[in-house]
Amino acid sequence: MGARHKARKRALDALFEADLRGTDPLEVMADSRQRRAAEGDPDLPEYAVTLVEGVTAHRDRIDEVLATYSLGWTLDRMPAVDRNLLRIGAYEILWGDVPSAVAIDEAVELTRELSTDGSPVFVNGVLGRILSERSTLDLGR
Repeated sequence: MGARHKARKRALDALFEADLRGTDPLEVMADSRQRRAAEGDPDLPEYAVTLVEGVTAHRDRIDEVLATYSLGWTLDRMPAVDRNLLRIGAYEILWGDVPSAVAIDEAVELTRELSTDGSPVFVNGVLGRILSERSTLDLGR
């Protein structure tokens, strides 16, 4: 498992926990980092921190885009794992510095590992639509 794959999984952990608890992902991440330090565990990977900060900073726009391109699904209706992997994937496609194909492949792979049987196809489709429309989206950079 590559370093960025592990970082994406750690970012998902923080975003998923915050989503379920209805709290700020940055607070969840800070708590996790404090807990890890107290237990002598290594800090979160820097890329995990980048992803959580990026998703949090652009969350409203990411959720608008996801709502637009997740045909027939509201964000509330999606499994929390899928919703947060889509947020990470959308962030990487729209604001990240990795190739979009890598962002999509990683999101699909994590979905395959952590979610339902039909979820990888759904995540791939939504992120593919976002990628195909990326040039038309107002990202308010």
